[in-house]
Amino acid sequence: MRIVSYRDHHFAGVDALWRCCFPGDPPRNRASVAIPAKLAVSDDLLLVAEKAEGQVLGTVMAGYDGHRGWLYAVACDPAWRRQGIASALIEEACRRLTALGCAKVNLQIRAGNEEAAAFYRGLGFEEEARISMGLRLS
Repeated sequence: MRIVSYRDHHFAGVDALWRCCFPGDPPRNRASVAIPAKLAVSDDLLLVAEKAEGQVLGTVMAGYDGHRGWLYAVACDPAWRRQGIASALIEEACRRLTALGCAKVNLQIRAGNEEAAAFYRGLGFEEEARISMGLRLS
């Protein structure tokens, strides 16, 4: 397994992985919308874990606004979970964010997703008392 920056040949694998891992996500979060938007930023923070044959095993999409970093779309093929893939993706994303000057990274998980919460706690993330709010602009 290796972690690489996303390239166009990863699209089908990432799309299939996200549909599997995030089945209830709205259309605006699908690969066909999110990936072109991310690539337009050109920040090299969309990462893919792949087998030597190019099979997509996991993803993380990170972002940095000059103040805080964010992790999005952390996904791992269910058949490959508990083998360190997601941890390695997050570690590489955090390394790249640190190189950009980022001092803190945030992420959001859906309420009730205790498996994900336990995973992130194991990586050192701490729950923060916040209310997540959003406003759709389109």
